[in-house]
Amino acid sequence: MSDQQTSAIVTGASRGIGAQIARQLAADGFAVAVNYSSSPEQAQAVVSEIEAAGGRAAAIKADLADPAAARSLFDQAEALLGPVSVLVNNAGMMKLAPLAQTGDEMLEAQLDLNLAAPIRLIREAAARLPQGGRIINLSSSVVGFYQPGYGAYAASKAGVEAITHIAAKELGPKGVTVNAIAPGPVGTDLFLEGKSTELVEQIKRLSPFGRLGTPEDIANAVSFLASPQSAWISGQIIRANGGAI
Repeated sequence: MSDQQTSAIVTGASRGIGAQIARQLAADGFAVAVNYSSSPEQAQAVVSEIEAAGGRAAAIKADLADPAAARSLFDQAEALLGPVSVLVNNAGMMKLAPLAQTGDEMLEAQLDLNLAAPIRLIREAAARLPQGGRIINLSSSVVGFYQPGYGAYAASKAGVEAITHIAAKELGPKGVTVNAIAPGPVGTDLFLEGKSTELVEQIKRLSPFGRLGTPEDIANAVSFLASPQSAWISGQIIRANGGAI
């Protein structure tokens, strides 16, 4: 990539892991499009943090379940921040239920946001990213855990891993890498909400490090994949889970 500042789109970046990815990429020198769907105050707070640290960012609303959102998000990011060279597909939702109790609404909502939206964004990125561009998808280590109740969510993330491998082969000739990060349990407010201390301690023991991951752990992995140092890495799934599986 050139020395001229380019921009990075981070979907679902108003809080948690996405917000930390946005902060990290801004620290790495990218102008950052902080995408959100329903939390303008939180998204603007992330933008304000980035700007206070000397970076450039813009909060951009886009409901990624809408098929038209991918093009709109890229259009707005380019208009506000300049050419996009990095796409981070972070936005997602997790609704849990046994497969026998997974209704159509729950199934369709997760497939729309977790799988269809990244496909549409990759489709848009394929026409826009320059030589040296980066696409980084967020999967989940639940794909390897195969726990009861996670059927629809794990299936959507398994789909993300499949399109990561395929897009890497399709976009490699254009000089664009495509990889995925598959976090294990990360100690965000959203993850901790409703969990007992005993359950959290049990989950910590899944990792030989005996702790939950942090948003910084995941953002650091994204930072590497967005950097020039990762140019020979594509089509890979990095299970950032502290050795849990």
